[in-house]
Amino acid sequence: MIEIKRITKHFGKFTALNNVSLNLQKGECIALVGPNGCGKTTLIKIILGLALPDEGEVFFNGKNIKNEFLYRQNIGYMPQVGRYPENMNIGQIIEMIKQIRCSSKNLDETLFKSFNIETLSQKQMRTLSGGTTQKVSAVLAFLFNPEVLILDEPTAGLDVLSSETLRKKIILEKEKGKLIIITSHLLSELDDLVSELIFMQEGKIFFHKKIEDLKTETSETKISKAIAKVLKNQE
Repeated sequence: MIEIKRITKHFGKFTALNNVSLNLQKGECIALVGPNGCGKTTLIKIILGLALPDEGEVFFNGKNIKNEFLYRQNIGYMPQVGRYPENMNIGQIIEMIKQIRCSSKNLDETLFKSFNIETLSQKQMRTLSGGTTQKVSAVLAFLFNPEVLILDEPTAGLDVLSSETLRKKIILEKEKGKLIIITSHLLSELDDLVSELIFMQEGKIFFHKKIEDLKTETSETKISKAIAKVLKNQE
C-alpha cells in the first residue's frame, strides 16, 4: 500500500528524518507516536507530497509518488489544526472541497450526519470553536471514502461523545480493509484501536511492532505502559 524507502530530510543543519523505511499495509490501524520534534509531521507531509525528501522514495500502491498528485485522491487527511477561509461557512467549505475533488457521488456522509453538521452549515469558519472545526476536518477526511486515512491528533478538542463517535468510525473503516495512520499524544485512546505502533525518536524509527507482540514482549496490557517499558530497557 505505502512503502517508504530510506527517506532522509534536512532543514538546514537539522535532520528531521534519517534513513526512514516503512511498509504500511491495508487493513492496519497504525499509531505513529514519539516525542515532539521526532519527525512524525515531516513524515506525514512527505507521504502527502507536501514536502520533498532529500533522499529516498515513497511508493503508493507500487507507484513512485514523485511528480504525481492523483494518488492523493485515495487519501483522507485530518490535520491537527484545520485552517480554512474564515469568511466562508461550513456548507461552502464542504461544497468547495467537493468541487476540488471533482466528486459528489459515493460520498460517506456518516460523520456529517453523526455530528449534525447540516444544522451548522451556515456558520462561518471564523466563529467556530476548535472542537467544531475538528468535526469539519473529520467530515472532510472521511467524506470521499478514501483507501487511506491519515489522522493527526484526531480527537484534539472533541467532547467525549464526539470522540467516541469518531473512534467507532475509525474501527469501522479499519474493518473495511483501509489503511489508517493515527498520531496521538493520548496513548490511552489508542488501546483497542490500533493494530501496529511505530515509535519515532530523533528522526529515526525506534521500533515498529504489532500491538500484540509489543504487549507480549513487555507483559503489559496498556500501550503507554508497554512503550515506557521498552524505553526504560534501552536506557
